[in-house]
Amino acid sequence: MRIQIVTVGTTGSVAPYTGLAHRLAAEGHDVEIATHARFATMVSCCGLRMRPMEADPFEALITAHTRRGEARGRRPDVPLKTLRSLRQAGEQAALALVDGILTAVDPKADLVLLSTLAAPIGSVVARHHRIPTMGAFLQPDVPSRDFSPCSMAWRPPGPANRLRARIANTAFDALYGPAVRAVHGRLGLAPRSSRRLRTERERGNWPIWHGYSPSVLPRPADWRPGSEVAGYWWAHECPHWQPPDLLADFLAAGPPPVLVGFGSMMPGDPERLGRLAAGALRRAKLRGIVQSGWAGLDVIDDDIITVGAVPHSWLMPRTSVVVHHAGAGTTAAGLRAGVPAVPVPVMTDQPWWAARLVGLGVSVRALPYAELTEIRLADALTAATQSEALRRNAAAVARELAREDGAGAVADALARRA
Repeated sequence: MRIQIVTVGTTGSVAPYTGLAHRLAAEGHDVEIATHARFATMVSCCGLRMRPMEADPFEALITAHTRRGEARGRRPDVPLKTLRSLRQAGEQAALALVDGILTAVDPKADLVLLSTLAAPIGSVVARHHRIPTMGAFLQPDVPSRDFSPCSMAWRPPGPANRLRARIANTAFDALYGPAVRAVHGRLGLAPRSSRRLRTERERGNWPIWHGYSPSVLPRPADWRPGSEVAGYWWAHECPHWQPPDLLADFLAAGPPPVLVGFGSMMPGDPERLGRLAAGALRRAKLRGIVQSGWAGLDVIDDDIITVGAVPHSWLMPRTSVVVHHAGAGTTAAGLRAGVPAVPVPVMTDQPWWAARLVGLGVSVRALPYAELTEIRLADALTAATQSEALRRNAAAVARELAREDGAGAVADALARRA
């Protein structure tokens, strides 16, 4: 089967699909990933074909979200101007994807798998070419009473969660409204609204496979048919990768250090964040590794080093605690490594995943980025490194994940479709 995976966003929105694609290729499928050109090395290292999309609007969108988070930290009533700016940034990001997805979708594909952010546009293009599609999402999308939508704060089970999810989906569809109208116009199709397209997908039981673990978030009993939880899709890694000498020597020179990284997040003042992290590590008397990430963090100290991109599956198991932004991919990698977490959520679904880490007993509490201080981070690090319960819980979750095969679940589902 000729399969194309279309995904857009940040590193965490692309890396898991390299593992899924590699597994599908191993099953004999002809697989291609369509995503932003900046991820060409990540995809090609796996031996996969890639169709690059030049437009990459997410750096500006992340900056807008980060500013909103900082504003909320200073005052709870975010100014209307800031909210309008954020909405406009989301609409512009979606519009910027139209041309890329229009040209990226392969008319000869037998099946197109779409990520959450690619689905509203990609489903229209694939339908125009009469290609079947399937959702391949990294976050829960279908309303349920079991939990609130991941774009809102975590809530315990209750009927209001379904209403919250419908509100969240309506807001998401509104952001994609201009882009969906544009793609219909470009294809010469009668316009359909984003909301109508979602309704059609839901009524038709459009298949969605969610790439996270049922051990972390079980499949709700009230989900419609066609919505399934596969298990995590782990990023495929270059077989020839070797750690830099500085990193290998640092790890060998002392006890497991703390890892501090914010991935694709771009805090307003990376120098301040670097100083804060270094100060917290010194207060807690801990060694640390800081990942530079998109923010460009750069910390140099006697017991702290800074590194660039390093595979999470290699580095995290060699650490004692991971401080991260609680993005879906980084959260998964930390759970797989079996180490406690100190989540510092910045935006969107990150507070929701941070709450799951607390609920799973692998984190004492979340520290929202807007409220982060040196003392609070130092106290959280001390609590995390001294808690035997956190280590036991983290190890137990890691054992559960090791027994799962998320990519294999999708491969099996496709084999049944054939």
